[in-house]
Amino acid sequence: MNELFTLPVLLGVLYSGVRLATPYLYAALGEMFAQRSGVVNLGVDGIMLMGAFTAFFIVTNTGSLALGMLGAMLIGLLMGLLMSFVSVNLRAVQGISGIGLYLFGLGLSSLLFKRLLGSTKAIDGFQAIPIPFLSDLPYVGDVFFKHNALVYVAFALVPVAAFVLNRTTLGLKIRAAGMKPEAADSLGVSVAGVRYFCVCLGGVMAGVAGASLSIGLINLFQENMTSGLGFIAVALVYFGGWTPVGVMVGALLFSMVNAFQLWVQVKDILPSSYRDFVVMLPYVLTIVALVFGRRARQPTALSKPFSRGEN
Repeated sequence: MNELFTLPVLLGVLYSGVRLATPYLYAALGEMFAQRSGVVNLGVDGIMLMGAFTAFFIVTNTGSLALGMLGAMLIGLLMGLLMSFVSVNLRAVQGISGIGLYLFGLGLSSLLFKRLLGSTKAIDGFQAIPIPFLSDLPYVGDVFFKHNALVYVAFALVPVAAFVLNRTTLGLKIRAAGMKPEAADSLGVSVAGVRYFCVCLGGVMAGVAGASLSIGLINLFQENMTSGLGFIAVALVYFGGWTPVGVMVGALLFSMVNAFQLWVQVKDILPSSYRDFVVMLPYVLTIVALVFGRRARQPTALSKPFSRGEN
């Protein structure tokens, strides 16, 4: 038990937590834009799986990480377009269509894996890039400044997302489409266009989130390797109150808890009965996130289809 509170273990949990926050951040930030425009996409996990497979398959066959990321973004865009068409044009129930998209991504990624690869093998993914001077700082340098490019970009997107939402005309249109789509439409804003853009952006970022798993963190692909991570990303949007900073805080909280339970298992620190409880913690936090997220001010038109001329 005393091993749990040693400096190496604590630093290891912090370092792992920052790394593991990467897919949460990409997926949750993208989903945040979709929800701020009024669309809930529960298919994030399926998009992540397809992004993870596509990136891994391309890197396996070409050795190019850039092409792998591009492929993941493209498949995310295509699945985002599909979700946009079903939700915006067909005005289907977003929860059901999102689950359908998830099942589609889950089944297709498993089928393609069996047909095109057949077995799991590791690849050389993104390597750590220590930041000069900062990485040499005691303790802090090891935790924050010795990661790969995908980790740095994920955290850099937080202030970018906040700026776009709060300081740009595009952000104003997104917020209007999610809060008062009728008013936005009366002022000449294409609510359908804004929602298409946001859902597709969320799809691209979910694809990147999947790629960050298969060629950034784990460097291999397995069937259903996300294990519901996409659904946690959706919950993080609620937990974070639909704000980029809130999403980042939630992502770090979840990833730290996940890193903690992984270290407990690897180091065999706690008795088996306690380890089972620790493994449950990320999923317990998901429920807590949904409960407390309801107290935040969610977009009033969230999950509500919009048609011109209807109130």
